[in-house]
Amino acid sequence: MATRRIEIMDTTLRDGEQTSSVSFSASEKLTIAKLLLEELKVDRIEIASARVSEGELQAVKDVTQWAAENGYLHAVEVLTFVDNGVSINWMKEAGAKVQNLLTKGSLNHLTHQLKKTSNQHFKEIEKTLRLAKESDIETNIYLEDWSNGMRNSKAYVFEFLAFLSTQPVKRIMLPDTLGILTPQESYAFVKEIKDKYPNLHFDFHAHNDYDLGVANVMEALKAGANGLHLTVNGMGERAGNAPMASTIAVINDFMPGVEIGVNEKVLYTVSKLVENFSGVMIPANKPVIGANVFTQTAGIHADGDNKKNLYFSDLLPERFGRKRQYALGKASGKANIQKNLQELGLQLDDEDLKKVTQRIIELGDKKQVVTKEDLPYIISDVLDRTYEEKVKVNSYVLTHSKGLKPSTTVSISIENETFEEHSQGDGQFDAFINAIRNVFKRKKLVLPDLIDYAVRIPPGSRSDALCETIITWKNTEKEFKTRGLDSDQTVSAIKATEKMLNIIVS
Repeated sequence: MATRRIEIMDTTLRDGEQTSSVSFSASEKLTIAKLLLEELKVDRIEIASARVSEGELQAVKDVTQWAAENGYLHAVEVLTFVDNGVSINWMKEAGAKVQNLLTKGSLNHLTHQLKKTSNQHFKEIEKTLRLAKESDIETNIYLEDWSNGMRNSKAYVFEFLAFLSTQPVKRIMLPDTLGILTPQESYAFVKEIKDKYPNLHFDFHAHNDYDLGVANVMEALKAGANGLHLTVNGMGERAGNAPMASTIAVINDFMPGVEIGVNEKVLYTVSKLVENFSGVMIPANKPVIGANVFTQTAGIHADGDNKKNLYFSDLLPERFGRKRQYALGKASGKANIQKNLQELGLQLDDEDLKKVTQRIIELGDKKQVVTKEDLPYIISDVLDRTYEEKVKVNSYVLTHSKGLKPSTTVSISIENETFEEHSQGDGQFDAFINAIRNVFKRKKLVLPDLIDYAVRIPPGSRSDALCETIITWKNTEKEFKTRGLDSDQTVSAIKATEKMLNIIVS
């Protein structure tokens, strides 16, 4: 099949920066610009709007200086305005060579915002184009509100295109400014224009207000669009622009007649950098780049992956520099756990694997997040139970109030005999130990001494991570350790203590 090459223009640094509360510093813009052009290999980047601020001017100067030194100057674009040459002078000072001139693509905008006729608008545009040419600045033209123009004032749009076809314009850019188009309209409107002007270059600029950005992009490409405007992570005003990662994946997988130069292996890296710089977090379920999109949760899926990759698709994580993961929780089966054990280089026999699986399901039922890094702790906790359970902590109440000593009320069964005890201590766990010591005195049993108490969580874990408490005990015969595992530090210590009680009673 014959293929056609289309241009990808990234507008994260201009349109994406219009996301509420987002503002990139000059150094951040330069870093992102370098990554977009050198690593992601987009064809063009739009980096700023002219006349915004002194800071923006400096940011553009930094990017254009780097771009000029590295052969990318004509891939760097700036949004400009029909303003009697003020934007052109700003461009010259910034060292930029390509302007994206904002004009009115609907009669509604022309009449009510500019309050001008089409001839007046065209004459002002013609003057701006002449000034740009004299200044050796290349021009692309935005038809702002073009989508509404095609819906409601199509005659004006084609009058405008007839004028532009006679002007020194390299690209005409068709924005769905308010994100109102359906896929059917995107196809029909672009095709109508391309049929009339097959030799002109048209970019399509989608917004995502109805969550149709990627679908509209596909239809615009089918209709013959020559270029696309995208943003990293779908950033942009309101619901944002068509997202870079999803669009690139869709083109590569479903549009064999379209060729692009984007390096999809770098998409995730760029997305994370923009997330960090912008402060706008990527939703966990965002296609291609979200934290959960290559994570299998159901055990049956992991089992299917073990049996000829039954739950794989063409959307493989390795394409984007990522890895498939198998979540651990109440929906986990043995296959999920085995996959995670393999990555850790651990092996369990069937009986131990069954015990570990059950423990993970119990933790998942408590809505606790279980990670691969938690597994060694869970295994240690489960396989540590080598005793016959004769002592069971049935329930307890821990209190810690300002101005009052911590206290505990505990119910405990020893060889099927149940006791209740209340006690105070220097902390909640100390109060719990004092209550247990009182119960054991009634049974004429002696608790071992606690000689060391250590707490640890898996590396890189969050505040809701599993916590392992390791307590070292000493009685007249020996020194020994018990472990407890829970997301609550005190509860994990109580579980370690319960194991100790079973050891000394057995």
